[in-house]
Amino acid sequence: MELDNNAHSVFLLYYHLVLVVKYRRKVFDDNISDRAKEIFEYISPNYNITLQEWNHDADYVHILFKAHPKSELSKFINAYKSASSRLLKKEFPEIRKKLWKEYFWSQSFCLLTTGGAPIEVIKKYIQSQGEKL
Repeated sequence: MELDNNAHSVFLLYYHLVLVVKYRRKVFDDNISDRAKEIFEYISPNYNITLQEWNHDADYVHILFKAHPKSELSKFINAYKSASSRLLKKEFPEIRKKLWKEYFWSQSFCLLTTGGAPIEVIKKYIQSQGEKL
């Protein structure tokens, strides 16, 4: 396992983000997904975020990314959703036939921490600290 670091800390922060299209409209195809991914990769360095994996279904995307401890995840997600919504609707007019209002993404999202050891292993490790072997 290779850890990230800066001058004062060592970290490894992986997140799994799921974004759903408003009303679960089926708007994603490979071209729209590829463009949404390009927008993600363009915005993410401003928030110290690095894309690791991307995939889509017709009405949502799954994103695995690494972040820095100083990354402001909610600000990044809002910036990404706003920019991608505007650009995708502009560049792919067929989207407007399925999403006629200003929104592209559902207001909610799912963000999960990932990677490393399972929670039970970490709990046992913490509980064992201070014990003499």
